[in-house]
Amino acid sequence: MEGILDLLNSDLGKTIISGVSGSTGTDQGKTSSVLTMALPVLMKAMERNASTPEGAQGLMGALSNKHDGSILDNLGGLFGGGVDEDVKTDGSKILGHILGSKQQGVEQVIGQKSGLDAGSVGNILKVAAPILMGVLGKQSRQNNVSSQSDLTGLLGGLLGGNDTQNEQSFLEKILDADGDGSVIDDVAGMVLGSAKKKGGIGGLLGGLFGK
Repeated sequence: MEGILDLLNSDLGKTIISGVSGSTGTDQGKTSSVLTMALPVLMKAMERNASTPEGAQGLMGALSNKHDGSILDNLGGLFGGGVDEDVKTDGSKILGHILGSKQQGVEQVIGQKSGLDAGSVGNILKVAAPILMGVLGKQSRQNNVSSQSDLTGLLGGLLGGNDTQNEQSFLEKILDADGDGSVIDDVAGMVLGSAKKKGGIGGLLGGLFGK
């Protein structure tokens, strides 16, 4: 299984980056940087949440109902006339649920590394979160995910499994950041660098959606 960051290098990923960029009025390069850092962090937070039976059940319920992957079938419609406020509200709820009290710190650290203010990062993530949930919903269906272990296996596989301990621990650090920016100075370089190598966190979705 390849990593989540391949999504951003695929045709689908380019559509998402340009659509999110246009809908938030944010520079496309900076939008790409934010998503490259944020998607693994959101996945890691979901993996944490899914480590409890209650958390896993809640996430599986969301993936099998509202977030079944159908959002990916009409991205042109999603971005065409400006992203619907309902989608952003949904995204805001997803972020609050996934990140909880860590949300502000995560947005500040990613903002500092990408050269954007935390508010702009938050706007990008509100649009990206429902799309990420759609990607997970699609994967969940294709892999017949039906138990907590299936779910944590899927999330771990997308993150690159256990062969990337440094990246795993650095994702933990971002999640525990207080937003002062001193946590890790090489966050962006580490993720953006790892995106260039196949396998692991930078290596599912490229093959799924085509290059």
